Amino acid sequence: MANIIKKEVRDKNKEPNTNIFAKKVFNINWDIEIPAFLEKDEYVPNIDENYFFEEDTTKAILAGFKHNRRVMVQGYHGTGKSTHIEQVAARLNWPCIRVNLDSHISRIDLIGKDSIVLENGMQITKFKEGIIPWALQYGAALVFDEYDAGRPDVMFVIQRVLELEGKLTLLEQNRVIVPHPNFRLFCTTNTIGLGDTTGMYHGTQQINQGQMDRWNIVSTLNYLDEDTELKIISSKTKDFIRKFKKENLVLMIKLANLTRVGFKNGDISTVMSPRTIITWAENSCILDDIDYAFRLTFLNKCDEAERNIIGEYFQRCFARDLPGNWTNFVDSISDAEE
Repeated sequence: MANIIKKEVRDKNKEPNTNIFAKKVFNINWDIEIPAFLEKDEYVPNIDENYFFEEDTTKAILAGFKHNRRVMVQGYHGTGKSTHIEQVAARLNWPCIRVNLDSHISRIDLIGKDSIVLENGMQITKFKEGIIPWALQYGAALVFDEYDAGRPDVMFVIQRVLELEGKLTLLEQNRVIVPHPNFRLFCTTNTIGLGDTTGMYHGTQQINQGQMDRWNIVSTLNYLDEDTELKIISSKTKDFIRKFKKENLVLMIKLANLTRVGFKNGDISTVMSPRTIITWAENSCILDDIDYAFRLTFLNKCDEAERNIIGEYFQRCFARDLPGNWTNFVDSISDAEE
């Protein structure tokens, strides 16, 4: 991890040197100025011109940047939690680094370690900082993805920097790092710190309540209404719309919403996210077949016992059976068993 980011320290005097109007830039109903930078560096994410900013989540993220709040964004998979933070940072020209907090991330990755390096033709032992010391000193926004999947020993490393003064003690170097004024901390989670209560997010952990208490703002970003979702997905599936027309995209979103209702009712255990719909649209263009692309994109990921229900959802939206007549196939198996 330490080798990925160049070892740089930002000028302590480099504070945000302009302001942007949230209402104008993010198209939200909040008349407030947000500090930003006139120039971007290599760690600022690229801007997605077609990105849609959900109002409540955008307000929470902007509060994090403006007032140095620790912000957690929670919600279902594929709703754009991480990209929401990135796209806000992109418009502020604020350096932003994402770290996927999977089970392989260790304390050494976050803090750093002693390494043998070649310097002036000689091998010496030198401490290589991890991502947390670097971000603290550089003044970047650090985003921990899949925060509820982190290992307990890793979570306690993060706990100290969650506090606003957030000084980090490097025992390996007998050094205390004071955060740069521009340092910000965000995270994204599928759960709210209570572990996986749905059976959908295996590998997530319960988060220590003392640590949860240190997150100043918790925002929820879940699936949007059909019109808003259509607006977002349309901007990312222009090839599909040209080839198959927008009416089919509307039906795909209706089908996705049926899977979400079915999941909430306990009928099925797999849901379609906006990301799934976009992938379905892309695969339809590749395969030149909407129905077959649906099978490869989503249906084959579902429990076999639930595929007849998914087939009914498909038939209800598109007024046709899936290729191979999956629903009738399941019924024929049931008849044979009887």
